[in-house]
Amino acid sequence: QVQLVESGGGWVQTGGSLKLSCAASGRTFDTDTVGWFRQAPGKEREFVACITWSGSARAYADDVRGRFTISKDNTKNTVHLQMNSLNTGDTAVYFCAETTRLGLTRRQTDYGSWGQGTQVTVSS
Repeated sequence: QVQLVESGGGWVQTGGSLKLSCAASGRTFDTDTVGWFRQAPGKEREFVACITWSGSARAYADDVRGRFTISKDNTKNTVHLQMNSLNTGDTAVYFCAETTRLGLTRRQTDYGSWGQGTQVTVSS
């Protein structure tokens, strides 16, 4: 089973940027889809973005499209989430997850491996 470790979270002011990384170990992401999800205080975990390992397809939640960019680095077995124009609504714990299901999926139940999460705090 693959192990996932997120990094890059922190504190930023409204309008700022952060870049999250999800590093995999245990095996390589050969055909997996990797997704980012987030959970704000008092709310359910929600889909943010996902990418097929070939990089040929990406999907975004409506409220992050145009501000966030998901990308992958095959040489480092890592997926990144570049987050720009952050607002207080983006404050959450961000998780990366992996699925061997082919193609894009927003369903959390499709993802079998999860990281521990990294905190992102945006203040006004």
